[in-house]
Amino acid sequence: MFKKSLIAISLSTMCQAAIADSDVPDLKQLWQIIQQQQSRIEQLEAQLADTNQQLDATSEAVIEVIENPAPSASLASTARWVEKTSIGGYGEHHLNVNSNKDDVIDAHRFVVYVGHQFNDKLRFFSELELEHGLAGEGQPGEVELEQAFIEYDYAEQHSIQMGQFLLPIGLLNETHEPETFYGTERNLVEKNIIPTTWWETGTMLKGQLAEGLSYNLAIHSGLNIDPGGKVRNGRQKSANAIANDWAYTGRLKYTAIPGIEFGASIQYQADVTQGLDNSSAVLSQLHAVVNKDRFGLRALWAQWNIQGNAFEQNGRDKQEGWYIEPSFKITNQLGVFARYSEYNNEAGSSSANANEYFDSGINYWLSPQVVLKADISNHINGKNDSVNLGVGWSY
Repeated sequence: MFKKSLIAISLSTMCQAAIADSDVPDLKQLWQIIQQQQSRIEQLEAQLADTNQQLDATSEAVIEVIENPAPSASLASTARWVEKTSIGGYGEHHLNVNSNKDDVIDAHRFVVYVGHQFNDKLRFFSELELEHGLAGEGQPGEVELEQAFIEYDYAEQHSIQMGQFLLPIGLLNETHEPETFYGTERNLVEKNIIPTTWWETGTMLKGQLAEGLSYNLAIHSGLNIDPGGKVRNGRQKSANAIANDWAYTGRLKYTAIPGIEFGASIQYQADVTQGLDNSSAVLSQLHAVVNKDRFGLRALWAQWNIQGNAFEQNGRDKQEGWYIEPSFKITNQLGVFARYSEYNNEAGSSSANANEYFDSGINYWLSPQVVLKADISNHINGKNDSVNLGVGWSY
């Protein structure tokens, strides 16, 4: 329709021009004029088609912008932050039915992890914990910052941590999420001798020396132990910690054989009383872990040797403990264990007897990260027997 209209207009224009000039073209001239006008019409049609294509493309672009608006700079920045930031944590609730003291039900731990990856070599990690459900003056619990450190990969398979971190000693101190160990409560050897959970502030080098052979070397804040008290009570937890005397920790761990781990740690502090008694201390620790098919075995030994008159007088110059824990997975979800342990915080005294315990029970994993626990703890040479139930999780 458009093409015919253009032809009609062109012919009318030509006729009017011819009449006005009183110069009527012959048939040959008229055919040439028609050919020229036909060429012009084809050019206009091509231009119109191109214009329509551009309009279609523009419309599609406008619709795309409306339906999928580009994020603002602040939204893009937030998206990148979320992608590089991780959140996790763990927690556990316990019921302890005791033979020689009140029964207790406890929101034992609620822990939140926050980490951030700055780039391929630099990252941050933190751990914040609420213990026993309620903190504050006169309350049973505490809010504690257990970890907050920067880690930098300064070479391939070697890194440095700077800040507050867990010490590389024992089996539970670094890895203590509820689903990773048997028993409702953490074993008493690592609690009273090592003492788990134990963190300090300083600098630590870590990495691989060979395939399956890793190392840790750390210089950090130290303990402040009362010679008449327990090692556990000497943890300062990086809370305005007295730093007159620092400590040094090293560990070697061998994991080259699948399902087997051997570890050895040692710590030295020139004065564990921070200037009160000039008492040097060495903590030595060995452990082994075997996991083959459904069978598992954990064994650990730890010992303190403290040089100082006040410690020697009450037998606390030597404190030691050990345990052995076989386990068996009946199914992928159900496992049973037994543990014999003994520890003595006054092993330097010939009259002090070690505390001996026999624990046994079950773990039932609702998922790999959610576990139900039930066990019996028998204090062989004492009165602290208990039946314990627990639920724990991590994410």
